[in-house]
Amino acid sequence: METTHRVFVGDSRELGAIDDDSVELAVTSPPYPMIEMWDDLFARLDPAVGDALEAGDGRAAFDAMHAQLDRVWDELERVLVDGGIACINVGDATRSVDDSFRVYANHARVLEAFESRGFDPLPDVLWRKPANSAAKFMGSGMIPPNAYVTLEHEYVLIFRKGGESRSFEPGADRRYEAAYFWEERNRWFSDVWTEVRGELQALSDDDLRDRSAAYPLEIPYRLICMYSAYGDTVLDPFWGTGTTTLAAMCAGRNSVGSELESSFLEVFDDRVADVPALSRSVGRRRLERHREFVARRREEGKSFEYRAANYETPVVTKMERDLRLREVTAVDALADADEEYGYRAEHAPLSLE
Repeated sequence: METTHRVFVGDSRELGAIDDDSVELAVTSPPYPMIEMWDDLFARLDPAVGDALEAGDGRAAFDAMHAQLDRVWDELERVLVDGGIACINVGDATRSVDDSFRVYANHARVLEAFESRGFDPLPDVLWRKPANSAAKFMGSGMIPPNAYVTLEHEYVLIFRKGGESRSFEPGADRRYEAAYFWEERNRWFSDVWTEVRGELQALSDDDLRDRSAAYPLEIPYRLICMYSAYGDTVLDPFWGTGTTTLAAMCAGRNSVGSELESSFLEVFDDRVADVPALSRSVGRRRLERHREFVARRREEGKSFEYRAANYETPVVTKMERDLRLREVTAVDALADADEEYGYRAEHAPLSLE
């Protein structure tokens, strides 16, 4: 099996290089409005953002920032197929502007934006991130009433374009081979994720590290497995360090991305060499976890009615029988131009040797 992965250097508010109705899934984490590290970016996109911040008008700055994201959501609506899924990882922001402290509810504003475009909201995920400090509260400490709850979570908002789910031909191999294990379904489709840790960036360039806000590989990998099948294409309009592309390669899907800064794409070339080992590790860990689950279930005296066709392991349901994990065996460059970087990944059934 072969997958292709394209990344365009350019503005995601105009994804002209991507055809209408050509993407089955979007997985992305945009710059969060009213997080200070993104102020300069938003001000470059719209000088009104900088003017509002300088004037101490937080509400106007918040609205102007989201107006720029809205243009990306317009493009996302255009390129997604009917029934396609959009997964948006976004966090709220707390900030004092003109001596007034408040929360800026980015997740609510993104939810409103997608609903206004005719997307159906689906149940979302609360990603609770590990806290790094024992003294993590804000405000007046132990004296009421002016302390504030600390934000330790982000949202994965999930939307479907159009009113109906995608349809597949009966018995579609590419869908049944992309099945997940029963216990993975129970863990992945929980509405609170607590075991996924934040990404520690391994970027040698301090400036790049400051401008990077990558989520951990586990986030896009799960979402790609949950909401797409083999052969599908995954879009990330805020490509950054390429975590979504790495996840798509590991999951055996095609991908396309857009990134303003070419320096991130140059760094990504160094990560591509590790993809075969990474994909093998991800697949084998899934099998190891499943076998641990099987052992625990048997210790509880529970039996299994079905066996996996491609692995020496029992499974809980009939739908898991044809599950086939894949690993990347090679990645080759397709293009290296100012506008586009491209890669071809070769995949094979996961080796257990």
